[in-house]
Amino acid sequence: MDVEGVADGAKRAVDGCWRVFYDGYWIKAYDVPVDSLRAKKGLIAALTRRLFNHVEHGVNIPGIRLNEARGAFDAETDPGKKRVKGAMLAGALFNRAADLITKAVELQALGIEIRTGDPLMRLCGDHLEEALALGRLVLHRSGEEGIDELWGEPFKAFAFPIEDFYRSRYMKIAATMRQIDRLCDTLAATFAGVPMFAGVEPLITSFAKAARVKCETLQTDPEIFDVWSTFVAEAEKLSAFEPLLSQRHSLDDRLRAAHGVQLIASGTELVSSITRARVPMPKSGHEFLERLELYRSAWAFRVGDPSGAQVVTATRSRIVGESRGGDGASHGLRPEIVPGV
Repeated sequence: MDVEGVADGAKRAVDGCWRVFYDGYWIKAYDVPVDSLRAKKGLIAALTRRLFNHVEHGVNIPGIRLNEARGAFDAETDPGKKRVKGAMLAGALFNRAADLITKAVELQALGIEIRTGDPLMRLCGDHLEEALALGRLVLHRSGEEGIDELWGEPFKAFAFPIEDFYRSRYMKIAATMRQIDRLCDTLAATFAGVPMFAGVEPLITSFAKAARVKCETLQTDPEIFDVWSTFVAEAEKLSAFEPLLSQRHSLDDRLRAAHGVQLIASGTELVSSITRARVPMPKSGHEFLERLELYRSAWAFRVGDPSGAQVVTATRSRIVGESRGGDGASHGLRPEIVPGV
């Protein structure tokens, strides 16, 4: 689909499905629910469940234990344990906020008017805002990078109109898709032209496409069964790739193959985490790109190298095709070939 001159926020029907345009991507659009306290309650509850599915274990503390969690955090002096207790306090704050908004909806059902300036709602907002501030202490379940962006979603759902929240969601999905493409483009370019890795590029292409589709699809979507199974199956195919080594391969060939397989496994895991969480995870992404560059430099084409490995830069159309933005960036790969030592 043409993206030339299309403004962010534009909507079009494509094959019977509404899509909205942000940052070079046509993203699957969903109906925005009526902006009400009940709708916010359901949205915050869903976002909180999703949040706890992606972060480190042990932080889903019931809201009723908020005072205990705060006391444990305030009293801790060990930096490592204080980070963890801060994450536990953030979890308790989220759950207490969910408790408060649940009670507010119940009061509304009894005919009691609850305004945004009500003390109950102000306390709910205070809890979500404090939890957001503590989000920097929380790690992704993989143990790598904190994903404080994810922690901001329940607060946004509470503080802003639901339509504005959906708009911010599409912008975040576009940023996540761009990160998926950047990582997969560079991973494919790292192995392009290397005979022992022949056949891996189409696997990366298929995995990236499945990741983008999963990223834009809600769990409540009827298509989630095909979307999720395709994503998992493509990840498994890529993870199962084995380099083609000759019968009389050298030690260098074995090392190149082993390190390459490790990078493919790490990339698959990182892109999978990014896709499921729907956040770009820039720190982890940058570190992975650096690992690819080190590998590329270490195994760059050398005169007389029997493997004939060549390095190419990522191209605009490798993964994304028509949905890709037009930056044409090389995403971390230098265009020149670095001679071997």
